[in-house]
Parts: sequence; C-alpha cells; structure tokens
Amino acid sequence: MAALLALHGIATPGMLVGMNGVVAFTGGATLPVGAAVLALSALPSLRRPRDVRPLIALQIVLLSGVLALGAVGMLVPSTVPNVPQPGSSEAFVVLAVGLALFAVLTLRALRTYLLTRRPADLVVAVGIFWLAAALPPAMLLNFMELGWWLGHVSELLGMMIVGVPVALDLRRAAQSRPLVGDVTGADLVAAEEAFLGAHVRALTLSLARKDEYTEEHTRRVALRAVQVAEDLGLTGSRLRALATGALVHDIGKLSVPDSILQKPGPLTDEEFAIIKRHPEWGDKMLVDLGFGPEVRHLVRDHHERLNGSGYPHGYDGALISFDARILAVCDVYDALISRRVYRDAWNEDRAIALLREESGTAFDPKCVAALERVLLRERAPAAAAV
Repeated sequence: MAALLALHGIATPGMLVGMNGVVAFTGGATLPVGAAVLALSALPSLRRPRDVRPLIALQIVLLSGVLALGAVGMLVPSTVPNVPQPGSSEAFVVLAVGLALFAVLTLRALRTYLLTRRPADLVVAVGIFWLAAALPPAMLLNFMELGWWLGHVSELLGMMIVGVPVALDLRRAAQSRPLVGDVTGADLVAAEEAFLGAHVRALTLSLARKDEYTEEHTRRVALRAVQVAEDLGLTGSRLRALATGALVHDIGKLSVPDSILQKPGPLTDEEFAIIKRHPEWGDKMLVDLGFGPEVRHLVRDHHERLNGSGYPHGYDGALISFDARILAVCDVYDALISRRVYRDAWNEDRAIALLREESGTAFDPKCVAALERVLLRERAPAAAAV
C-alpha cells in the first residue's frame, strides 16, 4: 500500500512527468488492493508458513511489480488500464468490496483486542477504520474536491497507525496477530504474562512455589476450560475472564497449611473442612488485589454443583454462572485423570463416564458434552495416524 501511494505521489502530473495513467490507477488501487492483501493474512499458509522465504520472495515480486508499473506507465501511459470514474457503478462495486474487506479486518482486530486487551491491538483496529474512511472519497470524489484530499490524509494516517504497532511487535520478535484475528483462549493461557498481565503470572508463580501439582493442575484446567468455552461460543471478555479465573481458581490454597495441601494420603474430615474454605480465601485475596467480579465468582464458585451439593455455599444451579459451570466440569475432569499420592489416575473414558453420569444433577449437560467434543477432536489425529 505504501509503495502504491508513493508511486501515486511521484506520478502526479507536473512533478517528474506529464499526464499519465499511473496517477489515477495507483490512487484508485491502493486501498482496495491493500485491503485484499491484508485480508489474505488469514490464510493458514500465510498465517503460519513453514518457511518464511516464499513470503519474502512474494514481497519482492510485488514491490518489483509496483516499480515496473510506475516505470512503464509513466513512459507509455496507454499501457495502464483505466480506473472507474468517480461515482460510477463500477466505483460503487469497488467501494462495497473494499469496505467489506476492511470491515472483516476491523472485526478481527477488535476480537483480538477483546481477548488480549493490548493497546497495540486496539490501535490497529483504529488504523483499519481510518483506511476504510479513506475509501469513499477515493471512489466517489475527484481531485478538485476537498474531501478527496482529506481522504489521502486519512489513508496515510491509517497506514501509519496500522504499521507502527505491527513493526514494534516484530522488533520485539513477537507475533503481531490483530489483522489475522486468530488469538485463542489457549494463547491467553500459554502466555498469561503477555496477554493477561504480570499480576496473573505472579500469582501462578506463587502457587507453583507453594505446590507444584496445584499450579500444573490449574494451568491444565485453564487450557481445557477455554477450549470448552470456545466450543460453546463464548467470545471476547467472557473468554478472557474465564482464562484468568481458571488460572487462579485455586489461588486460595496459598492459605492452606502445607501439611494438609501436600499430605501423602486421604484427608480427615477436619482437614477437608479447611480445604473447602480455599474458594472463599481465594475470592478475598482477589478482592484485595483488585480483580473484578467476573473473575472472582469463578474462583468462589468452581466447587459449587447444580444440585446444591458443592461448597463453600451450597449454591444450586440458579446461582451458578454458566462460565463457572464450565470451570467446574474441567476442574473435576483434570483432577480425576491426574495421579495423586493416595490414588492412581483414572483414564479419560472413566472420567468422562462419571461426568456423564452426574450430568444434569451436579454438572451442566452442555458443558459435559462440549468437553467430550473437545476430547474427540484431540483424539482424531492420533486415530487417523493409526
């Protein structure tokens, strides 16, 4: 886009050359072509290439094509194709297609921002909006109108606004993904410090120092919970809150004595009564640390059950949020398939059978079914390989 816009400026009649077709063609093509190229970033082969060299070669070919277009067009203007006249039916078609592509890009960037809450991702969304705002003047006005020139300003600002945060990400050797929109809940869990904040990372490290099993358990539960949530269609702020809440759902165990938390055997009734207080302790800790209610209720309610048999408050289904129900199912599943000092790990089928048996009484049937679908998708590649 920058190369086409630069060529558009260089080809202005009276600067270096006289009348030519390049100035009109590049002016009309910059935004629609740019929108199409940016939209292609979602293709898997371009999003996660096995080898970056073909992409570099493609960039070189495209740049060479732009330079060749400029050289040939200014020397032989008749070789440059005509562009739609401003306000023509063809111009309206190009405008509609271009705006649709920019809308897709804006939605991708906004979805990424809702998950990551990174200001850089929001800046990219704003930049795409500026680019989209420049398209109507380019398609509907001519250079004699002020709006046409203002559209050029909007176009230049849009490219800068999009380019700067992406360049900064690349400088930090980080993935820049707002235009692709492929950030998932699993990404939030895998890179909690980058996406969820240093405070979440600090809590998980504290839990790891307290009890390595509990920290590993919370990370597995968080990953499974966001997978289930995505299967069920949760997006944006709810998915982010679930990732955060799942990572710290057992943070109240920091207040449980080591002699109980790491006891190499079954707990007594008195010891279990202490363990059952960890959701409340975790909730209080998060209040003191400034976490919002959307995260705290997950920590407080992940041991509640639909039939009221859970703890710490014995809430029934009407008082348990859907997100907390997801976390409860994934928490129990991981606990069952994990080996403990006092019992062997269950296999996946046995764990799912128990959840299915208590589906509708203790656990939400939709959440159990979604967990089964996630597990089936994971098994599918292994089954195909066999």
